[in-house]
Amino acid sequence: MAPAQPEGLPGPLDGRLPASAAEGSAERTLSLYVHVPFCAVRCGYCDFNTYTATELGAGVSQDAYAADAAAEVRWARRVLEASGVAVRPLHSVFLGGGTPTLLPAEDLAAVLHAARDTFGLAEGAEVTTEANPDSVSPRSLRVLAEAGVTRVSFGMQSAAPHVLAVLDRTHDPDNVPRAVAWAREAGLGVSVDLIYGTPGESLADWEHSLRTAVGYAPDHVSAYSLIVEDGTRLAARMRRGEVPPIDDDDQADKYELADRVLGDAGFEWYEVSNWSRPAGGADARAHRSRHNLAYWHNQDWWGIGPGAHSHVGGTRWWNLKHPVPYTNRVRAGHSPAAGREVLDAGTRHLERVMLEARIRDGLPVAALDDDGRAAVAGLIADGMVEPAQALHGTVVLTLRGRLLGDAVVRRLLA
Repeated sequence: MAPAQPEGLPGPLDGRLPASAAEGSAERTLSLYVHVPFCAVRCGYCDFNTYTATELGAGVSQDAYAADAAAEVRWARRVLEASGVAVRPLHSVFLGGGTPTLLPAEDLAAVLHAARDTFGLAEGAEVTTEANPDSVSPRSLRVLAEAGVTRVSFGMQSAAPHVLAVLDRTHDPDNVPRAVAWAREAGLGVSVDLIYGTPGESLADWEHSLRTAVGYAPDHVSAYSLIVEDGTRLAARMRRGEVPPIDDDDQADKYELADRVLGDAGFEWYEVSNWSRPAGGADARAHRSRHNLAYWHNQDWWGIGPGAHSHVGGTRWWNLKHPVPYTNRVRAGHSPAAGREVLDAGTRHLERVMLEARIRDGLPVAALDDDGRAAVAGLIADGMVEPAQALHGTVVLTLRGRLLGDAVVRRLLA
């Protein structure tokens, strides 16, 4: 089941943005997210907006998706120009899903060519695709690299077969090191995604997954706690008592283990769920995901595809979820947005605190109101904020603070 969309006001069919979206736009970066909503099978824990081939309606096919996505890319530029928003070369592009690499590499390349031809790429732009380790080959990765992809993020999730079985992951764990090697041969950076806290996963299982991932020598590791969403098969199994519920203490233990194992292997945390390996010297931050950092710094991004979300200058909107109405709108030259909202000053402040408190670069103390600034001393005393950074004007979470991040944010906003 795809997640419910937020409530919002209908957007205009021409997609034009309010004047507030243009204010200061030349000083912000612009990124592109392309949602590829197709999967061979649906994993039991996943509530993303994805569809298998049998779930697609008449008039929509995977074969035509690249052309429709490229059409929305070109339409996006027209909307920005008509709205007076600065059209900038793309800071980053992210092909997500779903399983983007379920499409032929040439189709993904076509979407990237449309993005480059329409907006251009900023110098050193990061271009990422997610990938199932079973859905790539040496040739497909070479095609993607030639099209401008700079890094690939492999969904490894776990090295323990019984954990993958609970998650309904179907990829062959032995394909992960092969896929990583092929990506390296193509000249691509590599990230691996892991999930911890799956029912039946022991601390030893999790340590094995971490050390296995480190052994592949990626540039970047994402480690996410399992969240069981309503409407998923895993949630139904949990309600029936077939698998035990999530244990918060177990997840905290596994987060601490991840930080220790990855730290010992030379990775630095730069966001609560993300670690990167410094390249050394001036490139110490080179392997951090610039696309994700654009989200956490509330920069501008346009989301392409069914259900994709966008944000430009405090205006946020989300596309129709199902590929059929999305495709019909795009082909008619109309906005595929299902709804949108214009954030007020209070909401924008709240979101800035929530997002920037998560990252190692931290949240400027000056960005807080008087009550928020007064709360910082107590957070230092409670061991949740680094004292030295706070004295220099930035709120940076300690390990304890990362584990209790929601509580930190509540106190900063109180």
